[in-house]
Amino acid sequence: MEIINKSDKKAVSEYESFVGNTKGVSFMQSYNWSRVKSNWNSEIVAVRGGDGNIAGACLVLIREIPFLKRSLLYVPRGPVCDYENISVLWEIFDGIDYLAKEYNAYKIICDPPVSENDSKGIELMRSLGFSRKGENSDNETVQCRCNYQLDIEGKSADEIMSGFKADHRNRIRKASRKGVYCEIKGIEGLEDFYPLMEETGARDNFPVRSYEYFKRFIEGLGENCRLFICYADIEGRKTPLSGAVAVRYSDVVTYVYGASSNEHRNLYPNYLMQWTMINWATESGCSLYDFGGIPCFRDKDSPKYGIYKFKKGFGGEVVCYAGDFVKEFNPVLCFFMQAYRFINSIRHR
Repeated sequence: MEIINKSDKKAVSEYESFVGNTKGVSFMQSYNWSRVKSNWNSEIVAVRGGDGNIAGACLVLIREIPFLKRSLLYVPRGPVCDYENISVLWEIFDGIDYLAKEYNAYKIICDPPVSENDSKGIELMRSLGFSRKGENSDNETVQCRCNYQLDIEGKSADEIMSGFKADHRNRIRKASRKGVYCEIKGIEGLEDFYPLMEETGARDNFPVRSYEYFKRFIEGLGENCRLFICYADIEGRKTPLSGAVAVRYSDVVTYVYGASSNEHRNLYPNYLMQWTMINWATESGCSLYDFGGIPCFRDKDSPKYGIYKFKKGFGGEVVCYAGDFVKEFNPVLCFFMQAYRFINSIRHR
């Protein structure tokens, strides 16, 4: 086991090559993700095989709490390794435990890409000293536990669209006929995207991240990140109707943030926007398009059910992860920190 020296560009590049070329890996295990999460520290744990090459690794985010001189460790959608290779997995977690001591951690959170139906994987995490959290709730985990995903491997655009519901196919075509067009932007597109994000947050009652965060997100993930914005020329003015931030990493394109105007919804910009991002995924040689989270998708009475209903029309499937796995070193502090975050979330709402 080793803790990679982040100032060693060659070592970091080797890590990035390993995780980026491993199928199905989340962009949150890219070292570039630590550039986006600039309010966190970070470390990289790596384990080498007999040939000297990396056999397993993970990015660890570290939130330090200065006034308590303690820290929280978080491994987002990792580690990256063959979970059947127990010895490598154990070594990775030895490295995470080492970092926990170095940073005086009160808790480690890990949300590995383990299915909720993978009893072996769940028991393996428990054998490493973790307890499972959030398996019965869509609101207790750091990342949304259930995503909607579309298998696009080896499929043409026509084959993919044929799997959509008829009304989704029609709305994609109608959007184009009604004059909607989608453009791919860099950070310059935030001038159009961010007002849409604020409008969506007010409409759907959720907190919106800062303009600076989205700028850091796009810049930090570089060429793997795209900002998509749908426009229509209305009354002689180029009018932004919807926008999305998507990330291409490993063999996956992930739809991360989406926003839309309250007006001109009859032009169906969201449908064309998703279709444009799916095409980006196929043109990039990806095998999976991830629509992101579908909170409360089992509850038809939930105000969030519409998210699932919209995504379901694209003919993919629900993928549910096991949830968060937590190792606590100071249960009393964990309780008070959880209460503090809960009170803050109420105040924010």
